[in-house]
Amino acid sequence: MATITSMERINTKFISVIIPTLNEEINVGRLVKFLYRYGWRYVLDVIVVDGGSTDNTVQVAEAAGAVVVTSPKGRALQMNAGAARAAGEVLYFVHADTHVVESFAEDIFEAIQEDYQAGGYRFRFDSDRWVLKINSYFTRFDTLFVRGGDQTLFVTRALFRSLGGFDERYVIMEEYDFLRRMWKSQRNLFKLIPKEVVVSARKYETNSWLSVQLANLVAVLQFKMGRNPQSIAHLYKKMLNYR
Repeated sequence: MATITSMERINTKFISVIIPTLNEEINVGRLVKFLYRYGWRYVLDVIVVDGGSTDNTVQVAEAAGAVVVTSPKGRALQMNAGAARAAGEVLYFVHADTHVVESFAEDIFEAIQEDYQAGGYRFRFDSDRWVLKINSYFTRFDTLFVRGGDQTLFVTRALFRSLGGFDERYVIMEEYDFLRRMWKSQRNLFKLIPKEVVVSARKYETNSWLSVQLANLVAVLQFKMGRNPQSIAHLYKKMLNYR
């Protein structure tokens, strides 16, 4: 498996940030500007992959300096399309409503120096509700059950390609599937960075904490049982009230 080991190859700009979007005009401009501001030393490009937004996501992203790619809707499809367009040796996948830590680029650089080929962060919600702090606490543990796309994911292009990218059959749980395949192949390649990104609690604005946990548990169990991803997604959306 090809890996990045020579610092001479990545001592300038080497990160491509990939953001899948669907109607994220409120969040995407802020995020793109943030990534360029704090990642200027290492970020080569920020790629927004839009899945058919009906608002001004595309225009806002372009105005903020992102490269915009269009794709059929679906995170796995969109993130693979972004990876195909990316020029960097490290791909950093970020959800549009996530607030990334200011040191993200340095954190990734240090992880690569330590010979990690992938990694992510802990998270906390943009809410002071004590029940949500329970979720945040468990993200300090390096287990699949508490990982997810909200926590962001960086991975070297070499490793991403060797694993075949995201499995586009997964219209839900795509990050779980990718991490499961990666950990099965090379468990020691992943670094859990002991810092917190901030994720949106908007799902909890229209659903109770318990209903979201139950839906998450059902989705994970069905995923582990090998159920059809379309069926998992249908049941998940049926259990929750989306805005």
